[in-house]
Order: sequence, then C-alpha cells, then structure tokens
Amino acid sequence: MKMSAAEISHVLKEGELEKRSDNFLQFWRRKMCVLTTDSLNIYADNQKKSKSKELKLQSIKKVDCVERTGKFVYFTIVTTDNKEIDFRCAGPDSCWNAVITMALIDFQNRRAIENFKTRQDDEIASPEQKEKRLARGP
Repeated sequence: MKMSAAEISHVLKEGELEKRSDNFLQFWRRKMCVLTTDSLNIYADNQKKSKSKELKLQSIKKVDCVERTGKFVYFTIVTTDNKEIDFRCAGPDSCWNAVITMALIDFQNRRAIENFKTRQDDEIASPEQKEKRLARGP
C-alpha cells in the first residue's frame, strides 16, 4: 500500500512555533511550521519560501517533556538518533504537541499496516516457500 503524493502532502496543521536555537545562547526564534502526514516542515520566513528544516515523521522517535508554564506550552521532539529539538507555542496554537503526537502515531500505524501487507503478499506470492516451511516442521 503506497501513499499517493496527495496523501503525503496533506496538511494537518499550519502556524507559528518558536524553536530554541542550537547555539550557545539558545534564543527562541519564531518559525512558520507546516505539519503534514509525512513531515514537520520548518520555514525561515512566514511566506514559506525557504525551508530551513524538514523533520520526516520516520525520523521522529517521540514528543517529550510537555510542560505548560504561563502562556507557553513547551515540548521536545526526540529524533531516532536521540537529538532533541525544543519548541514552544502560545495561545490558540498551544496544541501543536498533541497534533504532532497524533500524526506520529498515525504514521507509525500506516507503516505497520504496510509492512504487514507486504509480508502477507510475499507469503502469497511464493507458495513453494510456504510448503518448504511446513515440510521442515517443528
């Protein structure tokens, strides 16, 4: 089951997030972000002309350290290589962490179904391999 280009580019949420910089001073910078069914795209400008980072959902391990303080909700995205990227959001956009988490769960479920169907198709495609497995026995 391959996803079509339309499904991959389906926008789930769009708006501003603040991302903590990686440098020594760790300033919070406003970024325009677009979450799709495939990735979190972070843009350097509000016109979305220059993409500064694309976090594919397959490279995200989890959304962690969710904390609400004052007007901000802080959360950390942990990548599969254990890199931590800190974000915060305010006001009506404060549910970014939940939307990203749900998109990640949905992505992982789709991937598990694809893997299962691929295994099923492989077994159906080669009945002689199935016969060999049965012949070996327990």
